This record gives sequence, C-alpha cells and structure tokens, in this order.
Amino acid sequence: MKQAERREYMIRRLLDEKPEYRGMEIPADEGGQRRLLRGLMNVRMPGEIDGNFLRVQDEYLQEEAAEKGVVTLDDISFNEEGLAVWQGDITRLSVDAIVNAANSGMTGCYVPNHTCIDNCIHTFAGVQLRLDCAKIMQKQGYEEPTGQAKITPAYNLPCKYVLHTVGPIVDGRVTSEDEELLASCYRSCLELAAEKGLSSVAFCCISTGVFHFPNERAAEIAVETVKEFLQTETSVKRVIFNVFKDIDRDIYHELLK
Repeated sequence: MKQAERREYMIRRLLDEKPEYRGMEIPADEGGQRRLLRGLMNVRMPGEIDGNFLRVQDEYLQEEAAEKGVVTLDDISFNEEGLAVWQGDITRLSVDAIVNAANSGMTGCYVPNHTCIDNCIHTFAGVQLRLDCAKIMQKQGYEEPTGQAKITPAYNLPCKYVLHTVGPIVDGRVTSEDEELLASCYRSCLELAAEKGLSSVAFCCISTGVFHFPNERAAEIAVETVKEFLQTETSVKRVIFNVFKDIDRDIYHELLK
C-alpha cells in the first residue's frame, strides 16, 4: 500500500465504526483527507481494533514520521550539565521519553485537529496510546492528580516512552502551591524515567499557554527542578527543554547560559 491508499483505508474503517458517519463523503484532496483522518482519530473513544487496521496505521504513521524527519541526541547541543534547549515538534525527537502535558482524564485531546501537544502526541502515536491510558485510568479509578505522572509506550513515535503529567492551571496570581505542583510534575516524570532506567527525557513547557502559568517563572521552576534532580544518583543524564515559541526559546537560553 502507498500512503494515499493507507490513508483512505483508515478513514473508511473509522467512518464505519460509527453508524452516523457512514455515507460521509471522503475529500478528494490530500489535505482534506489528512484533516479528516486526524479528526476521526481524535474523536475516537478508547477501544480495541483489529490487527489489520493497526498494521496499516503503524505503517502510515511510521512513514509520516520519517518524512517529517527524526531528530536524535546527536543533532542537539547539550551543555556540560547535560541540558539542552530544542525548538520544534516534540513528536520528532528520538529520545528515551518525551513528556506530554495531559489533562486529568489522561486519554488525550478529543477536539478534532486541535494543535495542543496532547492532541499531537496521541495522533502520531496511534490509537493504541489512548487505549493504554484508558486502561491505566480505569485501574486507578479516579482522575489523575496534578503534579503526578504516568508512563506508557510511545508506539509510532520515534521516542520509546511517553510520560504523561497534569500541570497546574493558574487562575489569576501564581501561588506557592502552583509553583510546587509544577515542580512536582518535573520531579514525577524524572523519577518515573529513572525507575525505567531511561537516560534521556524531553520536556515540553508544562502549564504555560492555555493553563496560564507565566512562561518565565515556569521555565525557572523547570530548570531548577531538573538541575536538582540530576545531582542525585540517576540513570537520567540528558534533559531537553523542548519549546515551540520564540519567547520560550529565549527564556531557556538565558537560563542555561
């Protein structure tokens, strides 16, 4: 199968899962098909699906990843402390684990084609990731508390694992509790990574953006917490602060000078 054939196959299969979607017209153009496929993956509830779909999906997503370009540790410049800033799409990073800024439900973003990191990670990992997260949450029996973390396989992402953590939502002034909860997100992820014997972790900017944590203070807490953790005996030797916006890139560069 070529990519276009895989894409159309997946769209038809996902449309067939929902009676209300059957008969929906598939766009003729590639861009429209990509948006429809991603939207269908985003709204799909956690659930099993047959091996043939997973095979086609995995082939499709792995080829997509290769086309985007995989970024390895050798492509990134680290300082003497093992820290680095990298600006770009976190789903391209070939590291031991990337960090997902999750919500308390922990099963990803259900908004079709949303651009948040939670949506991107679940989309490009594949439908297996949402099911894994749902099983973890079902076993836990309650929503994920702020400041803790869970770990799952990364499936079709270039990294090995995804660390999912729920950051604090700031309502007005940042409190000391907000700051401690954010620090706890970083510690919890690093502790889980160390338990797995992982050596490299890439953090996104947890709680900034729609969670309203001020960018500069969030970065200060991130760097302080990571540096403190790396002073302990741990398998984690390299930590990447992944940024998307120029403002965050400049803040982290200044902090790591």
